[in-house]
Amino acid sequence: MRLRPAVRALLLSGDDHILLCRHLTPARAVWALPGGKIEPGETHLEALRRELLEEVGYTLDTTPPHVWHRVVMDPAYIRGYDGAIQDYFLVRTEKFTPRGTLTDAQLAAENITELRWWTVPEIAAYRGPDVFGPGGLITPLTALLTNGVPAQPITLEA
Repeated sequence: MRLRPAVRALLLSGDDHILLCRHLTPARAVWALPGGKIEPGETHLEALRRELLEEVGYTLDTTPPHVWHRVVMDPAYIRGYDGAIQDYFLVRTEKFTPRGTLTDAQLAAENITELRWWTVPEIAAYRGPDVFGPGGLITPLTALLTNGVPAQPITLEA
């Protein structure tokens, strides 16, 4: 079984805005947390630092708390894999204008078409054709904002 290891950052501003990347997939557009594949030989933290710099231009100089863990078992989820293992880290920051080191062409090759700060009410009220990932993002995000960082990472449903 080939599962793609990945890291994602929950970039959360002081006024509880969350930075999301819009990925255009063949099936639909998905607003997801920045991050991606852990390359061979990288630690979770090294991959998180690289992905944040590449995609949104954020320099991570701390060790953020690991808040969520998710396993997706679905060969249709990521081409070439039977699924994915995703680990999510909470990064508190001030809002910034996201612009990573990747060129527009490189972002397009990763299917990223837009970067945007959202509030929880905006996500909850959204009725457009796009979806938010991970699925049911509002529930664990609301719990995190209400209860703070969990003692152990919460396992998200696939």
